[in-house]
Amino acid sequence: QFAAYKQFCDDTAVEKQRSIKEADEQVVILKADIQKHTVDADELGRQIALLDQDTATWTGDQKAAAGVREVERADYDTLHKDYTESVDALQRAIAVLRKQTKSRPQQALTQVAKLKALKLVPPSAKRAIDLFFAQEPGLDIVAPEANGYDFRSSGIIDLLEK
Repeated sequence: QFAAYKQFCDDTAVEKQRSIKEADEQVVILKADIQKHTVDADELGRQIALLDQDTATWTGDQKAAAGVREVERADYDTLHKDYTESVDALQRAIAVLRKQTKSRPQQALTQVAKLKALKLVPPSAKRAIDLFFAQEPGLDIVAPEANGYDFRSSGIIDLLEK
C-alpha cells in the first residue's frame, strides 16, 4: 500500500508541478497581456484627450462663428434697412420731381395782389391796388413772356433712376 501511495504521490506531484509550471507560464502570458493592454489603454487615453481637445476647439470655433454670423446679420439688417429707406426716398423724390415737370408762367406782382386779401389793409388801399392792376401798360414795347420757373430737373430724374 505504501508503494501505491508513493506512486500516487509521485504522479500527483508530477501533475501538480506541471500544473504549477503551466500556471506560471499562464501568469507570465497574462502579465504580458496586462502590460500590453495597459500600454494600449494609455495610448487610447492620449488619443481621447487629443480628440477632446479637438472637439473643444471645434465647439469654440462654432460658437465664435455663430457670434460672427449674428453680428454680420445685424449689420446686414441695418444696411438693408438703410438701403431700403434710401431707395424709397429716391422713388418718392422722383415722383415729386415728375409732378413738377412743367414750367410755370411768371405772375406779375403776386405779393401785391395778395395784399387785397389781408384784413389789415384799408379799403382805400385795396381800391388803389385794383386800379393799378386795371390800368393798361402805357408803353408800346412789350417784354417777352418769361416763365417764373423753368423745369430743368430731367437730368436729375434720369440720374436718380439709374
